Amino acid sequence: MKQKPNMSFWGLWNLSFGFFGVQIAYALQSANISRIFATLGADPHSLSFFWVLPPLMGMIVQPLVGKYSDRTWCRWGRRIPYLFLGAAVAVAVMCLLPNAGSLQLDGTTVLWAGMSAVMLFGLVMLMLLDTSINMAMQPFKMLVGDMVNEEQKKKAYSIQSFLCNAGSIVGYIFPFLFTWIGISNTAPEGVVPDSVIYSFYIGAAILILCVIYTTMKVKEWNPQEYNEYNVSAEAAGASGKADEPGMLQLLVKAPSAFWSIGLVQFFCWAAFLFMWTYTNGTVAANAFDTPILNGDLDTKSVAYQEAGNWVGVLYAIQAVGSVIWATVIPNIKSTKLGYSLSLILGGLGFISMAYVTDQYLLFVSFILIGCGWAAILAYPFTLLTNALTGRGHMGTYLGLFNCTICLPQIIAAILGGLILKALPAAANGAANQPMMIFIAGIFMIVGALAVYAIKEKD
Repeated sequence: MKQKPNMSFWGLWNLSFGFFGVQIAYALQSANISRIFATLGADPHSLSFFWVLPPLMGMIVQPLVGKYSDRTWCRWGRRIPYLFLGAAVAVAVMCLLPNAGSLQLDGTTVLWAGMSAVMLFGLVMLMLLDTSINMAMQPFKMLVGDMVNEEQKKKAYSIQSFLCNAGSIVGYIFPFLFTWIGISNTAPEGVVPDSVIYSFYIGAAILILCVIYTTMKVKEWNPQEYNEYNVSAEAAGASGKADEPGMLQLLVKAPSAFWSIGLVQFFCWAAFLFMWTYTNGTVAANAFDTPILNGDLDTKSVAYQEAGNWVGVLYAIQAVGSVIWATVIPNIKSTKLGYSLSLILGGLGFISMAYVTDQYLLFVSFILIGCGWAAILAYPFTLLTNALTGRGHMGTYLGLFNCTICLPQIIAAILGGLILKALPAAANGAANQPMMIFIAGIFMIVGALAVYAIKEKD
């Protein structure tokens, strides 16, 4: 197997630039889905169930993208066709999803399990959005694994992490920014405010432009070049062609790092699922004194919608904290110490967020959460791709590894509503969403302890 050549900074940059646009879409989804469905009329105890779909679609789509892109060779490349198709579908869905409440549908008609037509439409759009984002996101990780040597891999993933956080900041602050310039941040009951709708429109435009840039600038290797740089002679077999084991066979042969990192991932991604689900309600109740209506937060109130905008600002602060901490991580010589310390800081951020009542003091909580986010972006894929060097089937392995991101979110989403119902009500009488954030902090600290079970080398 030949050594992969060094790439210039701009070569590494172009390889991941489209990730900036994809992450804007992902940030808009993460920061606004609970807000959108609460506005459409979802009960807080059922909010977590809406979050089952994004990781479920990721767990289905990303292994398939990995598997079939491993076998795809065409004039446009190997991974890029999947990237472009996913982005194109995401753009269409981003223009439809926030308009769910504005559609001329009978919102009182019960279609299934008490769900209105509007809610069902929103749910289908969410499923399609996350499917397409996952299809567009995974190829960027695979491109780095395919084309970047081990010496430059940390730099490549650092660039990807920077673009990821930069895109997140842009996506998170869009509703706040549009409200500031005068676009309406309130709407009739059951309708999503224009500030959110326009955010999705602009995000969709940026997404497709960034992806077009990457598809024009990146030229993937042909099959012969790819095998020379990525598949060892032993892996290729006597025939000189890589064998085609099934996913189950690859899982059996996976390095121990695959499973030990997966254990850490379980606790971290369950924690972030709780954050994405319950931060809106926590901030609205603790920092904005949102009024209570029929035993819960009044989602059509000015206070609730202002809190929704502020959550976007807080997520942007988290991304800034992540960028800053990402510059510190390389200076921590021990990988396990850097990984576990980052997760502990993130856990403390979650725990403090559950109790802070000042909207500006929440900046400290989210900077700490950003430290944990930087770690789960940087460490797992670096450790795993190094462990996979010379094995071949990089795309399939990375797709399968995505299940360690998706499965904990699915479990947390299913159990979230049940846990919330079991908790005593908050002081204002509403569902105790701040306590769900506290539990997320405990998960992060448990994940930090699990870091020490990772075996970096077999």
